[in-house]
Amino acid sequence: MPECPAQLHTQGVFDWNDLKYFLALVRNGSMLAAAKALGVNQSTVQRRLADLEERLGCPLIERHPGGYRLTTVGEQLRPYAEGVEAAVVAFERHLSACDKQLTGTLRVTCPTTVADRLARTPLLDAFHERYPGLRVELVMSDQYLDLSKGEADIAIRVGTSADETLVGRKIGETRWAVYGSRSYVERHGRPRRTEDIERHFVVAMDGALTNYRAARWLRSIAPHATIAARCDNWPGLLLAVRSGAGLAPMPVADGDRDGELMRVIGDIPELTSEHYLLTHRDLHRTPRVRAFFEFVAAEKEAFRAMLSGNPGLRTGIT
Repeated sequence: MPECPAQLHTQGVFDWNDLKYFLALVRNGSMLAAAKALGVNQSTVQRRLADLEERLGCPLIERHPGGYRLTTVGEQLRPYAEGVEAAVVAFERHLSACDKQLTGTLRVTCPTTVADRLARTPLLDAFHERYPGLRVELVMSDQYLDLSKGEADIAIRVGTSADETLVGRKIGETRWAVYGSRSYVERHGRPRRTEDIERHFVVAMDGALTNYRAARWLRSIAPHATIAARCDNWPGLLLAVRSGAGLAPMPVADGDRDGELMRVIGDIPELTSEHYLLTHRDLHRTPRVRAFFEFVAAEKEAFRAMLSGNPGLRTGIT
């Protein structure tokens, strides 16, 4: 056991939920970031941490000029707190796996572009009609949520996962092209080859989008292009390109349906991305998760059309 000050109340009772606030601050580095991660206000994080420290009888976090850092006791207790978190998540996951009812909320996480496309189709309405006791909650994020920690039940994600706890199947592909607004092309002309992008203005992908294949591709083929704007989310990138700021690669399914945009180069085969439907292996056999997987399999052509932006694919949904 960790060495603790004499005043540590080892027999004291504290709220296990307070450990979430402790770990959120440790992982995010500031009260504000921890509050955003947990979906609460900053004062709640401060209060819950103060309650935990008071019940334990010693400080876990100390403030310094660069932010916050763990005390010696905090460092020693961190792995135990993470162990509690892992155990609680596993408990909840197995409890969910025991639920045989086709009722409740099914949290499906996917990139913002996919969520937007999916919401424009009748697919979710068809699922709800087929399973009236279930309700899909779209968790839109350009960052990968942790299915092992219960941040979502199902993910629609680009590429296979190295996480051996996840299982799933490929459900479609997304084609990519380079787009610019009509006003941009009128002012600056249209590149004819990918090499020409180097002499144009571009909209760069930042933040959660930095390591996307399209972001790496743009940096590799146009390393000296003038960056007119940087965006850390797809809606912002689409708005920047639409406003005429510069060129950017984007999914054909999004670019082609926007009347303000035009393909200046496309398709780009090396950017074609495969989408997979994934879930944690403990949840794969639960009725509600299995229902969604079976629905996607039954409507595979509609999902392929939604992901690819190819209107020629038969959807089977009216």
